[in-house]
Amino acid sequence: MLHIAVVDDEEAIRQQIHGFIKKHEPNILISDFATGEELLEAGSDFDIIFLDIRMEGMDGIAAARFLRQRNADTVIIFITGIKEYVFDAFDVSAFHYLLKPMKKGKFIQVFDRAKEEAEKRKRQREKQIFIKTKNQGFTINVNRILYIESKGKKVGIHTLHMEEAIEAYATMEELKEQLGGSFYRCHRGYLVNMSYIEKYDMDSIILSGGEKVYLTKKKHSDFVKAYMWYLQNGGVSCV
Repeated sequence: MLHIAVVDDEEAIRQQIHGFIKKHEPNILISDFATGEELLEAGSDFDIIFLDIRMEGMDGIAAARFLRQRNADTVIIFITGIKEYVFDAFDVSAFHYLLKPMKKGKFIQVFDRAKEEAEKRKRQREKQIFIKTKNQGFTINVNRILYIESKGKKVGIHTLHMEEAIEAYATMEELKEQLGGSFYRCHRGYLVNMSYIEKYDMDSIILSGGEKVYLTKKKHSDFVKAYMWYLQNGGVSCV
């Protein structure tokens, strides 16, 4: 079951959104908050958050930045009466931007798309692949992989919070097919998880934690298109 948060300092707006959702999805779990501080203090990992921008104390944009550090793939939908915040919303990878006053038909349309996206991201978080090393075989969570490096007949799998790569028997082609669209073959020797890209230039990509992988110059244009498509179609940066 998905867990949804509704954050707005106007009780009438919270009740309106609560009503829209419950009439459409009676069994869904919803938590209400009046401020950004209350949302962050709750400490829960919500799948979808409807978040007002202008509130007393911490505004919605600031709250979203904190949320991104805690849970990178939460689906955030901003609700506001002011159009000018749309570019700030893009900076924190918001899924959508709903303007007040909200119409039920538009809200349900956005909610259904957000629900589908949240379920997809949840499946991706839980996705695992089977790895065979010299002495054993085991599964690894795809979302923990930073990048994969080709090492002849083997590969080195670099993961979060591990100093040494896991050496496994596999080919880059096999792994690319298993890993899916969040990974990009930026060089014949590297597969990179686009979720952890911090910055890039003409011939290299810097990942979270300072890890550096090579980017083939002739692939630069294709990589930029793939990365922009990834971010604009539900992919979220973890950095």
